[in-house]
Amino acid sequence: MTAQDETRTVAGEPDTLDTEAVARLNGAILPLRRALVRLARTDVRLPELPDSQVELLRALPSGVVRPPGELAAELGLSRPAVSNLLKTLEADGLITRHHAETNRRYVDVKASKRAIRRLARFDRASAKRLGEAAGQLSEAERDALIAALPALEHLRDAVRAVGAAHRAEH
Repeated sequence: MTAQDETRTVAGEPDTLDTEAVARLNGAILPLRRALVRLARTDVRLPELPDSQVELLRALPSGVVRPPGELAAELGLSRPAVSNLLKTLEADGLITRHHAETNRRYVDVKASKRAIRRLARFDRASAKRLGEAAGQLSEAERDALIAALPALEHLRDAVRAVGAAHRAEH
């Protein structure tokens, strides 16, 4: 193992990032996301929506209908928490709930056209501002970001898998 390899692992735990790298990644990703969200919301004058509501709406793309239990499992939230989110979103006209066609005791959830339009406006504003910011980077830095995308996407999926495994244990 080289000295460089040693700095990339936590002692006794191969294949993990060292504490400093994890802190730097956290220090870059979380503030970047928050700043981008604030900028995009301001840009298109969207009302504040808590992240949990945005995540729930993102789990309901246009035309998709899902039961609350499935949403809770995917988002790693309790059923009561999802129920409360759905009540709020329904009151704001962002989702609709209907009895399931297969069993009237069950409810299906669908994002409203208003919610789909709101998320699309946000995504356009976010992409525009992210593109502007990336334009201030050097070509080498932009190339490095593009090259890092597959690893970041895999990291996102791995974080979700770790969360699901942790929830299954408890």
